[in-house]
Amino acid sequence: MNNIEVIRQVASLPGMTIAELKKLWTDLHKTEPPAFNRTFLEKRLAYRLQEVAHGGLKKENEKRLERMAVSGVDEPQERKRPANDQLLPGTRLVREWKGEEHRCTVLSDGFEYQGRKFGSLSAVANFITGTKWNGHIFWGLRRQGEKQ
Repeated sequence: MNNIEVIRQVASLPGMTIAELKKLWTDLHKTEPPAFNRTFLEKRLAYRLQEVAHGGLKKENEKRLERMAVSGVDEPQERKRPANDQLLPGTRLVREWKGEEHRCTVLSDGFEYQGRKFGSLSAVANFITGTKWNGHIFWGLRRQGEKQ
């Protein structure tokens, strides 16, 4: 099923009768539809149509959600955050400082700010503020007190 067909099917849901929605539910889920209201059915069917066409969650995410449902928490060691020192070249960092917006671009060998090249985010932050700053904290890549 292509994108346009999925969009058409999702767009047609509000015009369907409850009986048609329940039939579609049975066709897509292979179960009886729940006794919820029309809005619920439309939203869940829209999701399911897209899921069938484009694929669902990755298996690793399904397993993680199942573990979270049992334990009620997301274990910190399982959270995946990109390392701050692995910013991809071309990434733009934006920060408002004293009412002015500042933009810094990550280069393969440093950082560019206002046409000037800097060796570190701290150097850019120091240039902007005139005081010593940790660049990762200034640009919001890490919170104060958080370890690298």
